[in-house]
Amino acid sequence: MRRSHVVAVALVVVAVLFIGGPSLLFADSVDEQVTEDTQETPELVSLEDSESEFWRFLSPEAEFHERSPINVIVRGESEDVLRAMSEQGDGDWGEIEEVEEEVEEDAEDGPGNGTVLENNTVLENTTVLEEHHRHATGIAWGEADGTTRYAWVDPGEGEDGYWATESLQLEEGEYYGQRYHIRLYESPNPDDEWIAMQAHTEHFDWFTLRHRVDGVEAAQTKVEQDFMNLPGVDAETDVRRIHIDNAGPSDADGWTTVVDLTSMVVLPAGVGLAAGRRYRRSAAESVGKERTHPAEEGAPERGLTDVDRRRLAAAYDRLEAGHLVLVFAILALFLGVRMGGLLLERRASFLTPHMIAALLYPVIAVGVPVATYLIARGLTSRLDAAIAAAGSLSLAIWLDYGLLGVDVIRLDVVLQRSLVVIALGLIAAGAAKRATRERRFNDLLLAGVAMWVLVLVGTLFGYL
Repeated sequence: MRRSHVVAVALVVVAVLFIGGPSLLFADSVDEQVTEDTQETPELVSLEDSESEFWRFLSPEAEFHERSPINVIVRGESEDVLRAMSEQGDGDWGEIEEVEEEVEEDAEDGPGNGTVLENNTVLENTTVLEEHHRHATGIAWGEADGTTRYAWVDPGEGEDGYWATESLQLEEGEYYGQRYHIRLYESPNPDDEWIAMQAHTEHFDWFTLRHRVDGVEAAQTKVEQDFMNLPGVDAETDVRRIHIDNAGPSDADGWTTVVDLTSMVVLPAGVGLAAGRRYRRSAAESVGKERTHPAEEGAPERGLTDVDRRRLAAAYDRLEAGHLVLVFAILALFLGVRMGGLLLERRASFLTPHMIAALLYPVIAVGVPVATYLIARGLTSRLDAAIAAAGSLSLAIWLDYGLLGVDVIRLDVVLQRSLVVIALGLIAAGAAKRATRERRFNDLLLAGVAMWVLVLVGTLFGYL
C-alpha cells in the first residue's frame, strides 16, 4: 500500500512537471475570461453613415452571453466582400457551412443563379459558394461542423432587433489540424453595406472531438493583412482599428479591424486574398544556436558524487527494452491519430468528419491504455512503468501541440491533460509484475482505468 502511494505521488509530480511546467514556460496558459452576462439589451455598435447596429459579441445561444468578440468589420457590397474572401487566388479560404436546407418560396421566385444569405439577400452571378456542402478538400461536412453562434442586430428606423445566425462560415487550414475560422454576419439593412466577422484560430482536440479556440488576435491580424494585400486597398486609409470595448474572452484586446471597400466599385474577377503566412519561431533553430562549449560538456560529470553515480547506475540497470517499447508505442498511437486524421481528410473524400472521428477516436480511448497495459505487463518495477507511460504521453501531447503550432492553452485543458497522464501512469504501474504478484486486478490498475474512463467521459460531455 505504501508503494502505491509513492507511485501516485510520483505521477502527480510528473504531471505537474511535464504538463503544467511546460505550459507555463513555452505556452500561454490562460483561463477563459468571460465578462458578466446580462438579459437586457446592451449598448450596440454603430458605424458611420449606417442606420443598423450590432452587438459587439457573439453568443452560443439567443441570449446576451459575452463569448466571442466581433473583431473584423468590412464596409462594402456583400458580393464584393464575399467574392474577395471566397474565390481561389493566392489564398486558401473555403466555404465550410452547409447551404441553407430550405429556401422560402418567395426567395425561390427570385433570380435563379443567386446565393441566398441569412436575410434572404440574393447575390447574383457570383461564385462565392463554388463547393456546395463541401470543403476545399472534398470532405462532406456534417451538421455539427461550424457550430451556430448568434449575433444581435438592429436594422434601425424603429424596427426591432433580432438574433441572426451566420450568413457564411469560412476557414483556412485543416479540419483535423489547426485552422483559421471566420463567421460572417450581414447587415440587417442592405443599404448599410457592412459585414461583421468573428475570426479565431482553433485546433481539433481528439479528447473532446471538437475544436478548441486558441485565440482571436492571430486570425484578426491574418484577415486584416489579407485585405491589405488586396489590389485596390490602401493599407493606410482603407484599413484601421477602432475600440468597441469587447476585450475579455480569449486574447481579445477590445480593438476591431474596419476595412473600407466602398471605393471599390467592382473587384477584379478571380482576385482572392493573399494568403498571409503565419511565421513561427522554430524551436530547432533556437536549439541549434545554443551550442555547448566543449570545455563545458564535462562540467556536470565533475559535480557527481559517488552516491549520485551509484543511483544513476542503479537506474540504468533497471532500464528494460520494454520501457523503450512502451514509450514509442504511446508516441506512435497518439501522434498517429493526428496524422491519420489529416491523411483521411485529404485523401478519403467519401468519409465525413464523423466517420473519421469514429474510426480514429477508439485508438486514443481504447488503444492507448490497452497497449500500455499489455506492454507494461512485461516490466518489473511499478514506479518505472508508471514514469515511462506518463512521461511518454506527456511528450506526445507536447509534440502534438508543437506540430499544430498551438501556443495558447487554457487552464482547463492543462488540468485535463494532467489527469489523463496520471491515469495512464496508474494503468502502467498496475500492470507491472510487482503489482500483479498478489492480484492481477489490483488497486493501481483499477484506479487508473476508472480515472481514465471518468476523465474521457467527462471531457466528451464538456465537464473538463
